[in-house]
Amino acid sequence: MTKKTKPAALPLNQVLAGDCVEVMNALPEASVDLIFADPPYNLQLKGQLHRPDNSQVDAVDDAWDQFSSFAVYDRFTRDWLKAARRLLKPNGAIWAIGSYHNVFRVGAALQDEGFWVLNDVVWRKSNPMPNFRGKRLTNAHETLIWASRGEGAKYTFNYEALKAMNDGIQMRSDWVLPICTGHERLKDANGDKAHPTQKPEALLHRVLVGTTNPGDVVLDPFFGTGTTGAVAKMLGRDFIGIEREQNYRDVAERRLSRIRKFDRDALEVSTSKRAEPRVPFGQLVERGMLRPGEVLTSPRGKTAKVRADGTLVGNEVKGSIHQVGAALEGAPSCNGWTYWHYRRDGKMVPIDVLRQQIRAEMQA
Repeated sequence: MTKKTKPAALPLNQVLAGDCVEVMNALPEASVDLIFADPPYNLQLKGQLHRPDNSQVDAVDDAWDQFSSFAVYDRFTRDWLKAARRLLKPNGAIWAIGSYHNVFRVGAALQDEGFWVLNDVVWRKSNPMPNFRGKRLTNAHETLIWASRGEGAKYTFNYEALKAMNDGIQMRSDWVLPICTGHERLKDANGDKAHPTQKPEALLHRVLVGTTNPGDVVLDPFFGTGTTGAVAKMLGRDFIGIEREQNYRDVAERRLSRIRKFDRDALEVSTSKRAEPRVPFGQLVERGMLRPGEVLTSPRGKTAKVRADGTLVGNEVKGSIHQVGAALEGAPSCNGWTYWHYRRDGKMVPIDVLRQQIRAEMQA
């Protein structure tokens, strides 16, 4: 693989402090392959929100999400989008995520600025926060807009990798993934959420595997606690984060210091066809239940390594969990879910346990 050359002045794999527009305007033009933007949603919250038991909801009421009017928010949106487009390479692209409060305004501004919308993706949350007041529908999704720098511009799309991650089925534009909970949710010194809108690594895993390549530069102008940087680092991409809030930068720096890059074999993606089980094996990988580079073992001691797109590589054989198992056994077919095991706490556990866990979440 030929190593890409980067502009010498580009501050790779750093978290930059300051206003995102000012910092972006100070970076070299046409130097970034992808931008993932999670801008303030301008939620316009008024008053406190309580659960039925009268406990207070930790809502997004921070100063960075407050704008005096739609006009002020629109001007802010146009400014950062203009700076972002200047930074993108001719074949670069942008992802912007938002809720119903802001995504339509962001989408219009994207088009006005000259970007060309490729897809909108609905992130359907498998575990959304309920609507405690019972006056509206439960807000169970957010919308991502994927756009190239302009009409007719080329862009990276690893179609086969996403298809492989989805067990051979073409990836759709509705993604069912959980919000951050449990071990993934970062906490501050008081045990509270470090950031109210921390995005799950599974979401960024899918975006980066599908629309970037190893060695690409990914910029996040609203870095927060660093999900984009963490996933980029794991997947062998370079990142640039911009964050004006000191407390978020501190959390992100600590998080990034603990992240390791996956080995080269694990970063490669495959074009193999997949079967159609109810839960794709790739979901286990993108959700962090299994990590790229982790070794799976068969009952007879044969091994294979997990790759970033949800395929395996073992003994020079590459493919799905079923294909690699069959090849190693010299059999016409293999049920990879029961064949492959992973090690936890000194015990070998079939990967089907993880599939059943996801199924249980879907049915809850």
